[in-house]
Amino acid sequence: MSAISQAVILIAGQGSRLRGADENLLKPFVPVLGRPLISYILDAVRCAGISTMHFVVGYESERVIAQAKQLIPPHISASFIVNRDWPKQNGISLLAAAVHVRTPFLLTMGDHLFAETIVDCLLDNFAPGLLNIAIDRKLRSIVDLEDAMKVRTRGDEVIGIGKNLRNYDAIDTGLFVCPLEIFDYLERAKSAGSQSDCSLADGIRLMAGDRKVRAVDIGEGWWQDVDTRQMLQHAEEQMAAGLKVRLFGMAH
Repeated sequence: MSAISQAVILIAGQGSRLRGADENLLKPFVPVLGRPLISYILDAVRCAGISTMHFVVGYESERVIAQAKQLIPPHISASFIVNRDWPKQNGISLLAAAVHVRTPFLLTMGDHLFAETIVDCLLDNFAPGLLNIAIDRKLRSIVDLEDAMKVRTRGDEVIGIGKNLRNYDAIDTGLFVCPLEIFDYLERAKSAGSQSDCSLADGIRLMAGDRKVRAVDIGEGWWQDVDTRQMLQHAEEQMAAGLKVRLFGMAH
């Protein structure tokens, strides 16, 4: 049983690149092999033994909450945190959850798919007191490498992170175990700019400067960021072909 009992799931964005011209379609509920995208994340977190989930919502929050409630199993304790500043970067969405979590927590993006082994790997191998990132060193398997969040490591220590990083050896998969200290670093990153804005990567970069970020290699584990229609098509092809590993939920 993992020491982590809570998860924060970020689903505040508009997701226009994935929704396309259909303005009535909400990104968390875009069909993936006939199931809503968010349902795979729910399965992943639930099967990891986490029973408390905090969803940070923003765009069309009332509709998102109403639809998400229909998918949450009855034994899961779920809360919905509305980020009124959702057009800002994802660091602001995570900061909205600061008063709702009291212990280290699993953090995931609401538009990523993960093989079951990846969540288990992270929860079995995270280092308490540090921010732990599940990283992928299989650079050739990344669908949109240019847009991916790049990571530079020294052993298992993260020493650099950013989409425009020139020298990197891994990709951030969008899955983390965070200490509560992440909120302090996000506040620092937010105050450093003139727009009261910050990304999650900004906070992680500050933590890495203090040697507080650790990489957990997912090995051969499969994951996919589903940010565009091209990525969605690729994910469905991989899943339908049953390549690499079974995804959470596909056997349920």
